[in-house]
Amino acid sequence: MSDEKARVASTTPYSVLVEGGKNYFWCACGRSQSQPFCDGSHKGTEFTPVKYTAEKKEWVWFCGCKQAGSPPICDGTHKSLA
Repeated sequence: MSDEKARVASTTPYSVLVEGGKNYFWCACGRSQSQPFCDGSHKGTEFTPVKYTAEKKEWVWFCGCKQAGSPPICDGTHKSLA
């Protein structure tokens, strides 16, 4: 496994109104053109999308910097990026 880091797609989180019971696949590599979700751009890298299942209809803050300690939810890590 290499030490390749994910690309920072955004320095702020993405707010998304999710639907209860629906699966979402969060982009972990930062290469997707459909942020914050996967579009398959990770192919050929060590990254794989992270599955998120919404429990109810609500606003969720998905990590945009791709450096969160508990992806796919934003934990504020973007505030410490140089």
